[in-house]
Amino acid sequence: MSARRELVAAGMALMLCCSGKMMPAGDAADSSDTQANVYPVVEAGRKLVFPRDHGAHPDYRTEWWYITGWIESDGVERGFQVTFFRSRPGLQEDNESAFAPKQLIFAHAAIADAANGQLIYDERVGRQGFGLAYANSGNTDVGIDGWTLSRSDGEYRARIAADQFAFDLSFLPTQPVLLQGRGGFSSKGPRPGEASYYYSLPHLRVEGSALIYGETTAVSGNAWLDHEWSSEYLSPAAQGWDWVSINFSDGGALMAFRMRARSGGTLWAGGSVRHHDGTLSTLSPGDVEFEPTRLWRSPRTDIEYPVAMRVRAGHYDLKVTPLMDDQELDARASTGIIYWEGAVRASVDNQPVGRGYLELTGYGDRPGM
Repeated sequence: MSARRELVAAGMALMLCCSGKMMPAGDAADSSDTQANVYPVVEAGRKLVFPRDHGAHPDYRTEWWYITGWIESDGVERGFQVTFFRSRPGLQEDNESAFAPKQLIFAHAAIADAANGQLIYDERVGRQGFGLAYANSGNTDVGIDGWTLSRSDGEYRARIAADQFAFDLSFLPTQPVLLQGRGGFSSKGPRPGEASYYYSLPHLRVEGSALIYGETTAVSGNAWLDHEWSSEYLSPAAQGWDWVSINFSDGGALMAFRMRARSGGTLWAGGSVRHHDGTLSTLSPGDVEFEPTRLWRSPRTDIEYPVAMRVRAGHYDLKVTPLMDDQELDARASTGIIYWEGAVRASVDNQPVGRGYLELTGYGDRPGM
């Protein structure tokens, strides 16, 4: 197998995506991923321990650190996202060569610039080693080709230098870790193995600088961090997922997702609400509903996405609308998929209540296919 094919195969097997985040179905895995490659099972009752669990978990099949948010400069609002993925593809694990692709690192970064109607984004992919790509254990410390995300003294920092943009941002937690699901055990389907370890940090305070269209400017804002790892594939019955995170203006936070069935409708759903007083509600499948209210068709891929949604989650009944329609990411060069990931506003009875991000996958080809 060529090095390029190894990277693509691992990328197709990777996409754990966002809070609905699981990996593509087993038929997307490379044939060399045999029973000899044993991955740890995600089990209920495992206590997440910090700062250890802020770091990488290389024995698991896949993992990601995902930050989305809104930044502002001189009254101009923009969305941004940066994601680092780690994948253990199960390839050549008995090969002692440093060139063997035992761990692969992927990264996506984007800025949604509504003033110019453009989503500018870039991606990176490489095998771990030689100091060029890494995901270290013990604390958040991941990087590839000069792009980095690290955590020190409780504060995160992302440095991204892409072809058309750059940013150097710090993220200061203002709230404690939010353990998703049952103490960090997040079910993604009805079967016991369909799960991940998953926690979030809502309401990160953002400070730093961004280079856009050749001009560097100071920015500030609000962000959301997810960290998730798993060994399971997405259920073969699933077509894709919808996921949303909202930082509410009153200090509360919402994460909700649904797995869409190939046959139509919802296969599974879940999420959480941290109320403004700090109390937490865990959402079961019956507590979550996504209802498309407006569609947008990509002029590049001809894929149609429900970019505006009515989201019912617990006692919330939200209208979710995009900062701009065109927030489609073509990541076929790394994780092998095309998806929509964009900055959104949330309102209740036409009154703004918060801002966040919406992710939509599987509206073209099924993830990983």
